[in-house]
Amino acid sequence: MSASIENPHFLLRRVHSLFGLLPIGAFLVFHLWENSQSRLGAEHFNEKVVGALQDLNYLPVIEILFIALPLLFHALYGLAIIAKGRADPLRYRYMRNGMYLLQRISGVGLLLFLLMHVSLTRISGIIDPTIRADLFGHMQMALSQPPIFALYLTGLLLAVFHLANGLSTAAIVWGLTTSAQAQQRFAWFCVGFGLLLMALGVHGLIGYLTAPGLADGFSASLAGSAT
Repeated sequence: MSASIENPHFLLRRVHSLFGLLPIGAFLVFHLWENSQSRLGAEHFNEKVVGALQDLNYLPVIEILFIALPLLFHALYGLAIIAKGRADPLRYRYMRNGMYLLQRISGVGLLLFLLMHVSLTRISGIIDPTIRADLFGHMQMALSQPPIFALYLTGLLLAVFHLANGLSTAAIVWGLTTSAQAQQRFAWFCVGFGLLLMALGVHGLIGYLTAPGLADGFSASLAGSAT
């Protein structure tokens, strides 16, 4: 066994890279596709998208084992890599060195965005059941505020860049693209993949604002049931 494999940091970096793609990256793609259905309106989104997920068996177990724990490890070990990393784009003006720095910056920004997003959706939904019942209306009202929309657009850009650039780097780390030509071709593929995800994500954000909502009708029904 080589010395690099015996090094725990070698294995941890591989696990960190793997978790960034599966399941975290796969979940991001699914989540953007899921949110793109906002264009179909509140009834479809609340019942067919959110409702279908909430009806899954063992959903809390799935979320903890396959999303929360891998994301926590990826974030914490990523911060450890940042603390030990030494990227100096002004001294070493190479494309890969600049992308390394941007990957770390996007990771920190994305972590802050995720804390906001989880607080606005999942935690708020636990505190207030009406938010969970009409998540579409909740997001529609939130995104109608320009600062919140700008934060979500920024978070989307950070997430897509982090995944696309991470995918390009992972192909090098795992030995899938060994030549310079292969790395360049795959890098362009990752650019196209990132642009596609960006378009899907923007489509979902705009869908909340352009599709018909049920916020007023839902609130009225709650008021009626309360009386």
